Amino acid sequence: MTSIPAGDPGAVRTGIHVFLLDGFRLCVDQRLTPVPFAAQRLVALLALRAREVARSEVSGTLWPEANEAQANGCLRTALWRLRRTERTLVTATPTHLGLYPAVRTDANETIAYARRLLEPSDQFNGCRLHPQPLLGMLLPGWYDDWVVFERERLRQLTLHALESLADRLLAAGRFGAAADAAYGAIHADPLRESAHRTLIRVHLAEGNGYEALRTYRSYADLLRRELDIPPSMQLTSLIRPTMP
Repeated sequence: MTSIPAGDPGAVRTGIHVFLLDGFRLCVDQRLTPVPFAAQRLVALLALRAREVARSEVSGTLWPEANEAQANGCLRTALWRLRRTERTLVTATPTHLGLYPAVRTDANETIAYARRLLEPSDQFNGCRLHPQPLLGMLLPGWYDDWVVFERERLRQLTLHALESLADRLLAAGRFGAAADAAYGAIHADPLRESAHRTLIRVHLAEGNGYEALRTYRSYADLLRRELDIPPSMQLTSLIRPTMP
């Protein structure tokens, strides 16, 4: 781990990790560091943008109901509070803000992992595939418009990635892990038919026709209660050979 040279407060440290999944946390050299809420919002926005952001965009996004002068004042205060907490987290110029490149962010690591899973040519040679990095919720309890948008974008990406992961694990004969990934997608969206279809395929590949049929019937009951519609013909045709 690289240390900061004495007398150089602007030098970049490694070991700074911003967590946005399942709640905001900042860890510096593996120690949890308290951050004022206004500064948390600033760090979260910069982390999710994953690039330098114009100050005007930051202030307008974080304080949309304030006038320009008030929003700029709020931004200066948030930056001042953040620098009192950790001086090597945010880069600042007169026009733009960003996170130092060495800062790690769990949400961006999850996004990168999900995109790899969705790339058919990526074989993950030597890497162990696991659904856990795809299961977190982005900043639960935060209801800013920009957070809601990013939360749904991440949710959709991870849902597709969990299904892709289940397919990869199924092809490798890792049925238990494949089912775990499919259940992760179902937990995130219980009405998502493609996730149930993936789980049924796993059960059928294992030779567990009863489990496949039970999953189908449970999903059909859920659809009837919630939406008053039947499962698709695609799903029904998949399970038909196991029906009595």
